[in-house]
Amino acid sequence: MNKLFGLALLMIGMVLAVGAGANFRYYSADRHASFDIVSDDNELIDLTAMQPYVKYSNGKLYVDISDGNSNRPSGGGAGLSPNTTYVFEEMFKVSNELWENNETDFPICVKVNTNHEQVKVFAGNYTSPIAGPASNIQFTVYHGNPVKVGMIFDTTNSTLGQEDFTMTITAHRGTCEP
Repeated sequence: MNKLFGLALLMIGMVLAVGAGANFRYYSADRHASFDIVSDDNELIDLTAMQPYVKYSNGKLYVDISDGNSNRPSGGGAGLSPNTTYVFEEMFKVSNELWENNETDFPICVKVNTNHEQVKVFAGNYTSPIAGPASNIQFTVYHGNPVKVGMIFDTTNSTLGQEDFTMTITAHRGTCEP
């Protein structure tokens, strides 16, 4: 009888211990985010301007289709016409060619967001894109296979004057989720 009572008491104690240990109702923690600015030989992706309207400087990619762009073709216009859609293929390319040994040849997932409904991006060729055209796209870049990114500017119902937009390009190691 004592053995049965001891076994029952042990079982009740285990149920209470497991039940009390798995009951989380609230959890609070402070988190800090940080990022690293690294030298060119340690960065994850490489961005290369391919059109005179695009410039890569100080770690930022600039798109300038205006008469203020010193790189624009001579005799070019002062900007984009109203109520028109422009397609620029191969504005810049994204490559994953920063390492040369097989231990670090991994794919990267690149996400591009224009934050503007009249500015779309596409990866690859306009007639058969890898991704897009859309305001937000993502695509996988494999080592040795750069991906060219084009842009579409739709000035339908736009007013005359300067339009500003911010394009965000992020990347992480691995392939993109579908």
